[in-house]
Amino acid sequence: MKLAMPHLSVIIITKNEAEDIRACLESVAWADEIVIVDAGSEDDTVALCRQFTGKVHVTAHWPGFGPQKNFALAQATGEWVLALDADERVTPELRAEMTQAMQRADHAVYSLPRLSSYCGRFIRHSGWWPDHVPRLFQRGRARFSDDLVHERLLFDGIAGRLRAPLLHHSFKNLEEVLDKVNRYSSATAAMQQARGRRGSLSRAVASGLWAFFRTYFLKAGFLDGREGFMLAVSNAEGTYYRYLKLLYLQSGNGADRP
Repeated sequence: MKLAMPHLSVIIITKNEAEDIRACLESVAWADEIVIVDAGSEDDTVALCRQFTGKVHVTAHWPGFGPQKNFALAQATGEWVLALDADERVTPELRAEMTQAMQRADHAVYSLPRLSSYCGRFIRHSGWWPDHVPRLFQRGRARFSDDLVHERLLFDGIAGRLRAPLLHHSFKNLEEVLDKVNRYSSATAAMQQARGRRGSLSRAVASGLWAFFRTYFLKAGFLDGREGFMLAVSNAEGTYYRYLKLLYLQSGNGADRP
């Protein structure tokens, strides 16, 4: 007897994602529902999204990644939810495996192994692979943390693991790398200050050096060639600037916000 296919909602938050969003939406056009929450895009993102779904919500302010994803989750109506970023793609192999997982429902949450690219190269070491991210879950059984950045999916129990990778086309060039290092280090510094954490120049330097060593040597980033070295450097920079910006925030001099 063939099991009924549970309804699936795909949720995506966007801002100025015109370059990526079409390919993302094409990869999940088969889903029962697609929910978009856009934070005031100034390009064609919203128009492109409306070609695929009527459930496009445009917000007037930016509350942070966690709250924005929870708002998108609140608009979903499917039995299952798949949370995606605009630069991610669901392959036919992953679709088939997700379908089987939703029909069996052995777990309320499933993690997908994410294969990410960095400046044109898919990274298979450096701590990036396999990057198991919990993204497929039964609605009502999980929610996102309220963190401004680096939000987490919160749920009880253990997530099941799928095998087919979720493709992540991140960091197409160095400009994107530097932009994200700046924005995320600022947001993370502000979040850490709100939690009462302290920064110092010595901690910034030591943490930055450790981030490089861990990525390039302990996580075998050297096997990813030139891009592995570049990734280790950018990880070090992000860590260094995060603690340095925290130092300036606590001294009252401020830091750039994302």
